[in-house]
Amino acid sequence: MVLDLRGISSFTDFFVICSGTSEPHLKAISGGIREGLRDHACLSPLASEGSVASQWLVMDYSEVLVHIFHQTKREFYALENLWSDAPRLNLVS
Repeated sequence: MVLDLRGISSFTDFFVICSGTSEPHLKAISGGIREGLRDHACLSPLASEGSVASQWLVMDYSEVLVHIFHQTKREFYALENLWSDAPRLNLVS
């Protein structure tokens, strides 16, 4: 899910929120995002927080914050609901 925070947030323009079902899955998602952005857009995160063990990882790409949750943590924190006034973007690959 991508939330458009432009005009709502002063610290970023977009949240990308995704989830995995296990710690290896979270690690694979994180690695895939990091490698894909590095290889295809020459981007590296400005900062990364969290760990696979904490089941919530955040990668800061300045205008985009990527949140990777274990499914149960995503349901618990419900960032989509906290930012319910943010438009949701439909992305087609």
